[in-house]
Amino acid sequence: MAAALSPVLAQAPDQRRSDQARAYDARRKGEVLSPRAIEARVIPTMKGYEYLGFDLDFSTAVYTLKFMRDGVIVWVDVDGRSGQIIGRTGN
Repeated sequence: MAAALSPVLAQAPDQRRSDQARAYDARRKGEVLSPRAIEARVIPTMKGYEYLGFDLDFSTAVYTLKFMRDGVIVWVDVDGRSGQIIGRTGN
């Protein structure tokens, strides 16, 4: 059985653009850090993993970054306001 894609990867391109626009607006209003700032903090800590993308939960201001290594998916949750890693699931 095939694994389900995360919402960010399963979305149509127009929906992803819409989410990115919402993230941009939230950043512009000072509500959250930009996706690029979050990526710049987290990706270097994930050496050996392939970065697959992010999702932003607008109700909690939590970014979830998705990584893969050796077929194993890892999600890293990051506080969008502070940039601090708050959780990690997977190996």
